[in-house]
Amino acid sequence: MKTNDFTLPYGCILRQATLDDAWSIRWLVLSAMLDPTQLRWQQFWVIECNRSLVACGQLRKFTDTQELGSLVVTGAWRGRGLGSFLTQHLINTATQSLYLECIGKELAGFYSQFGFMPISFVDLPKSLQLKFALPELGRRLIRVPLVFMQLQV
Repeated sequence: MKTNDFTLPYGCILRQATLDDAWSIRWLVLSAMLDPTQLRWQQFWVIECNRSLVACGQLRKFTDTQELGSLVVTGAWRGRGLGSFLTQHLINTATQSLYLECIGKELAGFYSQFGFMPISFVDLPKSLQLKFALPELGRRLIRVPLVFMQLQV
């Protein structure tokens, strides 16, 4: 399977999540210490390798936009292009303006290769400002290196 210049390793497939994946998705997100509060398995795509779920990501839907979120690749499968493949697939699947939040320059650099550009909190759509109000407070008060990004097309 191929999306743009990214390919999956042999034995891996990309598919939409099913109800059977809900707990595996939750476990992946929790193990990566990501926000587990808005996990809707129906919005997830997963990568399964050798019958094990090894990566996931979701497109959260809002009234006026979408958010790429909860992107996780298990430690044993990192460095093999799964995150890049899944990110490109989610971008291709998006039907509205696409945003994300990430922590640190390294992740911001990863997403910038796909066309995401850093933006300020005030430039986010109102629906995302409401969602990201608490993380923004953490960024300001305790200097969490949070980066908000928008896909530039």
